[in-house]
Amino acid sequence: LPLLLKATLLHLASGSYHPFYNGFYYNHIMNDNSDEQDKVDYFSGPRLVVEASRDPVYSYNGANVTLPCRYRYEPDQGPKRKIRIKWSKLRDDYTKEQDVMVAIGKTYVAFGDFKGRAHIRQAGEASWHEASLVISDVHLKDDGKFRCEVIDGLEDESDVVDLRLQGIVFPYQPPRGQYRLNFHEAEQVCQDQGAILANFHQLFQAWSEGLDWCNAGWLADGTVQYPIRLPRKPCGGVHLAPGIRSYGPRHRHLHRFDAFCFSSALKGEVFYLDRPAGMTLEEAKQSCQDAGAEIARVGQLYSAWKFAGLDRCNAGWLADGSVRYPIVTPRANCGPEEPGVRSFGFPRKGRFGVFCYRER
Repeated sequence: LPLLLKATLLHLASGSYHPFYNGFYYNHIMNDNSDEQDKVDYFSGPRLVVEASRDPVYSYNGANVTLPCRYRYEPDQGPKRKIRIKWSKLRDDYTKEQDVMVAIGKTYVAFGDFKGRAHIRQAGEASWHEASLVISDVHLKDDGKFRCEVIDGLEDESDVVDLRLQGIVFPYQPPRGQYRLNFHEAEQVCQDQGAILANFHQLFQAWSEGLDWCNAGWLADGTVQYPIRLPRKPCGGVHLAPGIRSYGPRHRHLHRFDAFCFSSALKGEVFYLDRPAGMTLEEAKQSCQDAGAEIARVGQLYSAWKFAGLDRCNAGWLADGSVRYPIVTPRANCGPEEPGVRSFGFPRKGRFGVFCYRER
């Protein structure tokens, strides 16, 4: 067989996703039944090596982050012609989700919502060439895997960096009640609450930190799942081990469930306002505006509770018409014994305080 076909077949047979190889370079092709001297050198030129961060890179909404990636030649051949660096965002199965940017030298083009937010870091070590991706004003949906690909003629090597946002997953039901959202409506309600639909890894992390919720909800991949810490009859049965229960992929238009939303740390602050007689929802919105802020969304309240330690036993209006309050230190007359965000639902009447959000 021709060399390229042999290399490609070996690549396909390997089933490897990480790191990526395109089949152009194989220094040695191994045969388990051969001795060391039987290995065949098919290509003896300089080898292109790409190295990215082995550990996940953590960031949060609105921050700036660098995804480390670098490359070199073995052996070092000194200055090389300009190569092409390409960054892509990947799905969980390592297939490409979207192009992020392409760079040749100091010239680069960013794509989609990465325009104006992404560039290649210029500094580098003497023995390595820089290919790190700098993302400014990180968005919630930036969370995930990124592929760093370096292309020099026929040589093409790449590696993967995992960007994880520090955040919180919270279950959400609309005012209409349980199991009223199709997938697209679930996407929208999370967005309305300053969040996005959570992915499986975010839900798993929330479960490992204690999230226990019996109602099934949409995730970003179109599956419907729910996290159980304490097995019980209405939640899959008492004989199943704790874990993430899954209904699998559901019809995105026809099937209806709740939503699991994901929100990250805030750029601003959430604070509480009240009047002696309380406020209606409309009065609450106006009070926030008078304070140079806006009425807080559910995702912002959860983020302030988790990351800023917001602890308030007084209930307050939120933008969706719900009334809630965050408890970091459980105490008498403030609900259950566990920390959390308490909810009074969506009262049609009543006068309460209000949680406001103001950008810093």
